[in-house]
Amino acid sequence: MITFPCAKINLGLNIVAKRDDGYHDLETVFYPVPLTDALEVKLMDEQFPSEVACDLKVTGNAIAGDEQQNLVCKAYNLLARDFSMPRVHAHLYKRIPSQAGLGGGSSDAAFMIRLLDERFRLNIGNAEMERYAAQLGADCAFFITAEPSFATGKGEILAPVDTPQHNLSGYFLAIVKPPVAVSTADAFKNIVPKKPAKCCRDIVRQPIATWKEELTNDFEQSVFAVYPELGDIKRTLYAQGALYAQMSGSGSSIFGLFKQRPDELEKLFPDAFVYVAQL
Repeated sequence: MITFPCAKINLGLNIVAKRDDGYHDLETVFYPVPLTDALEVKLMDEQFPSEVACDLKVTGNAIAGDEQQNLVCKAYNLLARDFSMPRVHAHLYKRIPSQAGLGGGSSDAAFMIRLLDERFRLNIGNAEMERYAAQLGADCAFFITAEPSFATGKGEILAPVDTPQHNLSGYFLAIVKPPVAVSTADAFKNIVPKKPAKCCRDIVRQPIATWKEELTNDFEQSVFAVYPELGDIKRTLYAQGALYAQMSGSGSSIFGLFKQRPDELEKLFPDAFVYVAQL
């Protein structure tokens, strides 16, 4: 059985308060985009010599590390505590770049929960799957339905949003991810929480032409100070005709929304991961 975990972008991202537990409350609109990984699960033969119940192989745009620490395995182990499931082989083909602010790892975890629920007829239901997913990461719950959502709390409290899809449909999305890794923890250290003048949920209901002046990502100022090349990418996207451009999450991807397909980006950013698709 195979599924295709999607990436997300943040349409606005505001850090509004410091919590007593050390985390931060935020406001953002999560928006799914068609950049995907591929995740396949097969039953493990009873005779296969494996010390783990979820044998994971990661290929494609993979990063080094203990694959048992991958969120795909953690998702399996989380459900296995409450449900009886057979051992499985999982193959994750990574296309979504890591440390990019695109939610690739969180999406892989949530789609693994969805896949296991369907494959083994666990009948968990979306609300319960979201609760499981939230235990794995702040934005994991969003990917259970992967529908445009207004997120609050740490990112796990989701509400329907009057989606900007009627605005974005037909536009071109460009994502540029340079070879830069931004530490989310470090990004938060430089944030001074504040309530925005206008909530991002309300701004995305407006025409895209108004977003440039009002829709903000609070991480940009401090992250761009450390990595000025990210600010350069954003300015280049505007120079190429983007109606709106922003860093996604805490970086390091910068995305732009265009009326016409931008065809020169790969030449302009030869060392970066560049993705362009029509929404």
